[in-house]
Amino acid sequence: METADVLGKITSSFEIIIAEDGATDGTEKIAESLASEYPYVVHLHSDERLGRGTALNRAFKSAHGDILVYIDVDLATDMSHLSELINQIRSGYDLATGSRMMPESDAVRSAKRGIASKGFNFLVRTMLGSKLYDHQCGFKAFKRSVLLDLLDQVRDEHWFWDTEILVRAERAGYRVAEFPIKWRPGSSTKVDMKRDVVGMGLAILRLRLEFGFR
Repeated sequence: METADVLGKITSSFEIIIAEDGATDGTEKIAESLASEYPYVVHLHSDERLGRGTALNRAFKSAHGDILVYIDVDLATDMSHLSELINQIRSGYDLATGSRMMPESDAVRSAKRGIASKGFNFLVRTMLGSKLYDHQCGFKAFKRSVLLDLLDQVRDEHWFWDTEILVRAERAGYRVAEFPIKWRPGSSTKVDMKRDVVGMGLAILRLRLEFGFR
């Protein structure tokens, strides 16, 4: 396992949790096989679709490490950045996130999704006061105590989870590191452009109302 090989060079103690919620593409069988083969792999299965946010919450609350990391299963982010991600937390940051949108980033994506992503992140910055370039990258690390403090505040159960955790962290005064990454699209995305874009737009409005922006 590529991720395990990289982690082994960073720390002598780690666990890999595969949060799989009602997969129908064979992911559950692969995850089960890996968990039976490697003692450091844990497979969290759900018969029902939980949503990205709920699945992440479940995985994080079952984790044991002082530094908690999550990586999208398609490994779209180059794993050479994993050490950099973890070291951001070791150096004193409370949260860290890879960025596909910074000027120094090396990211390849379709024009349609690129425009949608830029528009979304622009709205998050202007309407919610965030200072980050990319809120949705599936390559993040957290100081355990900080993440557990934030989790119960996050209401989104799906794709907006990433954005909400970062925006709430910024507003709470936590130190958030963002750094450029090399990113290539992995397997086909499960994002429904029409449905999920509308849902995330409504989530931005929800947070804006909660924060009391005028």
